[in-house]
Amino acid sequence: DNIMKINQRKLTGVYEIISYPINDERGSFSRLFDEQIANKAGLNTLWYQESISHTIRKNTIRGLHASLPPSLEGKTITAIKGKIQWVVVDIRKKSSTFGEWDSIILSEQNHKTLYAEQGFAHGCLSLSDDCTLLLRADNYYSEVNGTGIFWGDEDLGVEWELDGPPIISDRDR
Repeated sequence: DNIMKINQRKLTGVYEIISYPINDERGSFSRLFDEQIANKAGLNTLWYQESISHTIRKNTIRGLHASLPPSLEGKTITAIKGKIQWVVVDIRKKSSTFGEWDSIILSEQNHKTLYAEQGFAHGCLSLSDDCTLLLRADNYYSEVNGTGIFWGDEDLGVEWELDGPPIISDRDR
């Protein structure tokens, strides 16, 4: 399709959605999501929550956050402004990629969205100041069923693209 393309990533259940903007003298138009194209690729298209996340400073790490049953969340993440490294970790015990991680650069310039099925921990690192993300979830957030993985876990070995000391909340330490 010339509007968007969906590519499988290295972890089962994780996809990169690339939007192809239509440009003219007025600016551009990009479709972030198309139910018909997503359904053809076998992706869930029912979203219960949509949120905006804004990060002020470069080198801010959020996560790794996860939800446990019955509150598992599948998500899409799109950078509306700025540049960010988004990390997913497969926490599905019966998955062939359990315990593995992948990351993708999302930016307002590359027009990419990350889609991850339920069963992944999520984290991100702002690669620029003033990052704004659009997130969709296919379940309601539950603080009671929320948990996390230490962002710097040595066994996991996530390769964060830090270029300075990380800014991290007390919760994520």
